[in-house]
Amino acid sequence: MCSSKERPTLGGTRIKTRKRNIAAPLDPAAFADAVVQIYLDNAGDLELIAKSIESSDLNFSRYGDTFFEASSLNAWVVFTGGRTQPGTTKPDEGERHPYSVLESEPRREVIIPFVIYIQKILRRRPFLIKNLENVMRRFLQSLELFEENERKKLAIFTALAFSQKLSGLPPETVFQPMLKDNLVGKGLVLSFITEFFKEYLIDNSLDDLISILKRGKVEDNLLDFFPAAKRTEECFSEHFTKEGLVALVEYNEKKIFEVKLKDMKSALTTQITEETDISEVIETVKQRVKDAKLPDVEVVRILWDVIMDAVQWSGKNQQQNANAALRQVKTWAQLLNAFCTNGKLELELMYKVQMQCYEDAKLMKLFSEIVRSLYDQDVLAEDTILHWFRKGTNPKGRQTFVKALEPFVKWLEEAEEED
Repeated sequence: MCSSKERPTLGGTRIKTRKRNIAAPLDPAAFADAVVQIYLDNAGDLELIAKSIESSDLNFSRYGDTFFEASSLNAWVVFTGGRTQPGTTKPDEGERHPYSVLESEPRREVIIPFVIYIQKILRRRPFLIKNLENVMRRFLQSLELFEENERKKLAIFTALAFSQKLSGLPPETVFQPMLKDNLVGKGLVLSFITEFFKEYLIDNSLDDLISILKRGKVEDNLLDFFPAAKRTEECFSEHFTKEGLVALVEYNEKKIFEVKLKDMKSALTTQITEETDISEVIETVKQRVKDAKLPDVEVVRILWDVIMDAVQWSGKNQQQNANAALRQVKTWAQLLNAFCTNGKLELELMYKVQMQCYEDAKLMKLFSEIVRSLYDQDVLAEDTILHWFRKGTNPKGRQTFVKALEPFVKWLEEAEEED
């Protein structure tokens, strides 16, 4: 008798399959056309456009770049009015509007509403600032693609964006991308930056401009905006003076002057520390003065600073400090004598000694001794000392120093009477 066997069955747990999220393909062109339509529907009224964009269901988080510039289509909606052909500013197919920055007149009162409009958009969608940075960077790297009038509009827009403190737009976004050799060589960068400076300084101070240049890491390299053949101090001064930016020229001259002083001070410090022969140091100073066209007054000030900076102080021992200072004055008196060539420069040296003795506690009681030493070494003339004593104009510590110098002045006056 055969028994029936049970047929095998499949066991296990039924596995449920998830439905896959199928991402919609990117369509920046459709997004750009939708934004253009908002411009057209509101006839370029930026207030109404901002409200319409705010109430729209457009996906800015996905198409943030496209709002300013779609990387694949160069759809510069805000700036050019619609999509443009890749690598150019020529119109591409699709809807366009005539209410863009580049379609406007190159006047600040016409362009500033665009800045305010973008500011409103960024306040509600701060993540778009990165997209604006990308667009600005690409614009400025492609200045040669624009007409001269369009570059002027971009410069005005950029200046107003900084003037209005457009939601954290970093200066390096503007200045660094422009410094491409081909753009600089054609003079496009100089033309753009000149217009930028002129526009920005209408509402802001030179200090504000310098602050932006510092943040943009170009403050020390303003000549880099000039073509290589014109990268000289003379060309800088001539160009910006002609453009009415005299304050910028004066600032640059002052900065260059300070650099030259610093270089000279550094060179002299090395020589004096190494106790180089005085005649060699004198020649170094003369050559530096000739090359840098430094005024005699500044030379005297630098010499005193460098000489005293090289003194080897001995902590709190007042007598040793006094001896060290007076020894240094005597050692380098010949150097001072070579450049204190008239009463005006001698008086400047006395004022310099006065200020250092006033500011440095170690030297406070040494003023009269230093003056006496400089007199003995023929650096200061009797007339100079008497003039300072009777008519000196610097009030810093004057009362104390005059009193300390009285015995010496009395001796000078008595000697003068005997003569």
